[in-house]
Amino acid sequence: MTSAATPAIQFRNVSRWYGNVVAVNDVTFDVGPGVTGLLGPNGAGKSTILHIMAGLLRPSAGEVHVLGQPAWRNPNIYRHIGLVPEREAVYSFLTGRQFVELAAHLHRLPDPARAAARAIDLVDMAPAASRPTGDYSKGMKQRIKIAAALVHDPQILILDEPFNGADPRQRLQLTDLFRTMAREGRTILYSSHILEEVERLADTVLVIVAGRLAASGDFRQIRALMTDRPHTFTVRSSDDRALAAHLLAEPSIRGVALEDGVLEVRADELLAAARALPAAARQAGVTIHEVRPTDESLESVFSYLVRR
Repeated sequence: MTSAATPAIQFRNVSRWYGNVVAVNDVTFDVGPGVTGLLGPNGAGKSTILHIMAGLLRPSAGEVHVLGQPAWRNPNIYRHIGLVPEREAVYSFLTGRQFVELAAHLHRLPDPARAAARAIDLVDMAPAASRPTGDYSKGMKQRIKIAAALVHDPQILILDEPFNGADPRQRLQLTDLFRTMAREGRTILYSSHILEEVERLADTVLVIVAGRLAASGDFRQIRALMTDRPHTFTVRSSDDRALAAHLLAEPSIRGVALEDGVLEVRADELLAAARALPAAARQAGVTIHEVRPTDESLESVFSYLVRR
């Protein structure tokens, strides 16, 4: 269907508007195998992007391809895509098993019962599979939706807030499942507002702000490119005051602060600071015990991009 060099999902100058409201504005990106996190504040356009990607919405402008094929009005792509919407799209009168088997029948699988049992086991829902989905908790509904999306063994999994309502054990189980799928060469793209989970699970991130793509790639690489924002880290040493005095003489150090026994250092360039810190320690005759970055997290990157 597509060569190994072709990204699983391709957006090219995609826009989507509703009347005078622009939900997605000239967005271009590629998504390949692995786990990609889609981040953005409420109303940023994340769900619209996912729906366009799944062929449920037509782009107002631009092109979207999935595995080399157009996404819009192309039923063939559903053989290769599993979609988990954010809303609770389950039939309350069906049992979990019946719900997943229904998805298997819609995909015309040769053995719907067997395929459903396999998918239900993947999300650890076998003990509750005979109960009506109307009796499920929110987290259980999420997992049975994921089972239905996996029943045909798709190459691409698109999830909108998949961890909603899941307890810590369920989150870990789903995280392990997505990691396993990624190692198998599948493409997992999911939106989430829980930054810690995205940081722990995603290989790359797409940050959407006001309908535009603000950044894409490994969030640590994105942070390294933020040259207009100083890097901040804390240092523990045998003599913080002496070290601080020598650091102030280093051109690459923007500032230091010693508060409550903690030495905080700000630098314009991380590499230059990495050279300056041991040099200052040698000149001061002190021993460095620990260096810890304070603003290298995904939350820091996300906050910076949203507030620009």
